[in-house]
Amino acid sequence: MLTSDVLPLIQEAANRVYSVVHETPLVPLPRNAQLPHSGTAYAKLEQLQTTGSFKLRGAANKLMSLSPEDAAAGVITSSTGNHGLGVAAAAKFLGLDAEVFLSTQVTPAKQEKILEQGARVRVVGDDPLAAERAARKAAAETGRSYISPYNDPYVVAGQGTVAVELLRQLPDLDAVFIATGGGGLISGIGALLHHMAPRAEVIGCWPENSAVLYESIKAGRIIEPPESATLSESTAGGVEAGSITFDLCRHVMHHGVLVTEEEILRAMRWGHAQGWAMEGASGVALAAYFKEAARYADRKAVVLICGGNPSPAIRDLLI
Repeated sequence: MLTSDVLPLIQEAANRVYSVVHETPLVPLPRNAQLPHSGTAYAKLEQLQTTGSFKLRGAANKLMSLSPEDAAAGVITSSTGNHGLGVAAAAKFLGLDAEVFLSTQVTPAKQEKILEQGARVRVVGDDPLAAERAARKAAAETGRSYISPYNDPYVVAGQGTVAVELLRQLPDLDAVFIATGGGGLISGIGALLHHMAPRAEVIGCWPENSAVLYESIKAGRIIEPPESATLSESTAGGVEAGSITFDLCRHVMHHGVLVTEEEILRAMRWGHAQGWAMEGASGVALAAYFKEAARYADRKAVVLICGGNPSPAIRDLLI
């Protein structure tokens, strides 16, 4: 899939998702000791979406794109938490039946949030990719639409509405730092910026402990490198074979940054001190900016605070 294919879908998404999502603020990043060479930096506060994550954008856009027949049949998805919550919330708003497959890695607290939105939850498999495969199989067997967390042009386009807002809020932005898992967010934002603001750098950010898409891009094909536990729960896990985000991300990303668990936690604590709800993926992007700040002196950079739904154990580390 080409970025030119995504562009009109992003424009369509921007015309329909705002009955469910809302435009989030862009605020100056406070000066601090970790940024001695900082230029003008901003934070895009996506954790202020009603579900606490950008994932609501892609989920809402996909569900709104379904035919009446497909919508009536209901939807099924898999998730590390935030996407499932986004699908559940959008389905509730639209009056659709929804079922969410989760792996055993997803905490009971996140399961409960999804249940509160009226969706059913099924726990299957020990990792996100296993839950995804099981959900796809169940969708095929029951005739329901599978809502991918990332491997779907309408989901990618919904995430791309973040970039629509950024270009209104900061037309002359020079760079954006984006935590990356399956690649839906960076693909959507990058596709729009590639055409509308080509000088803006799109920087993918990963924890060293789980950088599947980053390692796949280096290898030139989707692989399953070893992973270990990370604070960035929502970006953990493999990438589906044949995912459209692989080529899109390769095309739109200028470079990638890897950060350690210590750097992630330090960034999360700093964001928490600003009064921001912070999950690990948000800490990844912020830590990557702290690491790269000297390169962006006298430039306008945006850090995407993509979500604020940490598990209870990780929340305790921020206090």
